[in-house]
Amino acid sequence: MEPLCPYFNNCGGCSSQHIDYPMQLENKKKALANAIHFSDIKTVSGKEYGYRNRMDMIFHSKGLGFRKKEQWKKTADVEKCVISNERLNLLIKEIRDFFKEIDYFDVVRHTGTLRYSVIRTPDDDSSISFVLNEKSNRIKEAIETIKAFAKKTTANNIIITYTKPESDTSISEDFFVVKGKDMLREKYLGKEFIFPVQSFFQNNSEMAEKMHEHCHNLLKGYDTKNACLLDLYAGVGTFGINNAELFKHVTIIESDRLSIESANKNIEKNSIQNAKATALDAKYLKRIELPKPLFIIMDPPRSGMHPKTIEQINNLKPEAMVYISCNVNQLGKDLLKFKDYSIRSAALFDLFPQTTHSEAVIELTSKKIAHLP
Repeated sequence: MEPLCPYFNNCGGCSSQHIDYPMQLENKKKALANAIHFSDIKTVSGKEYGYRNRMDMIFHSKGLGFRKKEQWKKTADVEKCVISNERLNLLIKEIRDFFKEIDYFDVVRHTGTLRYSVIRTPDDDSSISFVLNEKSNRIKEAIETIKAFAKKTTANNIIITYTKPESDTSISEDFFVVKGKDMLREKYLGKEFIFPVQSFFQNNSEMAEKMHEHCHNLLKGYDTKNACLLDLYAGVGTFGINNAELFKHVTIIESDRLSIESANKNIEKNSIQNAKATALDAKYLKRIELPKPLFIIMDPPRSGMHPKTIEQINNLKPEAMVYISCNVNQLGKDLLKFKDYSIRSAALFDLFPQTTHSEAVIELTSKKIAHLP
């Protein structure tokens, strides 16, 4: 295929635009099948381009861009990103048009002020987080410039975030709001969710909703009316809340404090009466009392699950589990540790076209109970 993006092979982002999209899907399906040793995989896809609702863009001398391919110290100037949605590209243009003289952060010398512009554009909202070097001597000047930009931009929310020069991160608890709020809104399956501007949330709204619908349909296939659902690595509680109607009780577990505060607000916002959200590291799962019969839906980070978490889940002996993963290799390693469970179904959701990444949804059932027909 002829890459759609003029920056392809210069920008370090997309790596697959030269591959026909059906072949991209086939490659991802094969990778998942090899990792989990299961070949009957459902594949779900959506837009090939224009799908992303979050970009962490780097300030540099000419404006905004991304790391150069295989040259992390250098930045590729980017005027428009073809995998980002239209709203996000509009905000890229607004930033580039306004910030002409940039005191940008030098990743080698650790000097300069403006580091990142984290742009988020879920379907119903938008935000820009300006990430500043906390040790710069030109912070006051940068803040005044950002405040002037906030009066002109169409973004709903503007925040300023401080990070240490020696750490390469675009989030921090040290921030303040310039315009709007530090929260964003998104809808899945008719329910509204709020989440912190600086917290994790899926960056492909259309495909994330399809994935939620699939998980809901999986759990509907079991007798759950007297059962408990554990939503593990829950973020702001989306999976637990979207499936609460199927269960007697839902326990939502997440280690991030800001996400749990949002989860409790989302429980209230959606009038969920049978769910409770608790801040807890998943490796301390044994501290939580979970009634049986138990079902688990889990969406761990790319690093996978802590051995203590897997051990405790095996001790809990859930009836069935839904494991959601963005790292098929780690997924394969983790699944081997659930020796009393077998794969009942597997699905690949392509939330990241034009890249090698995807999301997998694996349904696991106990080998000790009869499988559903």
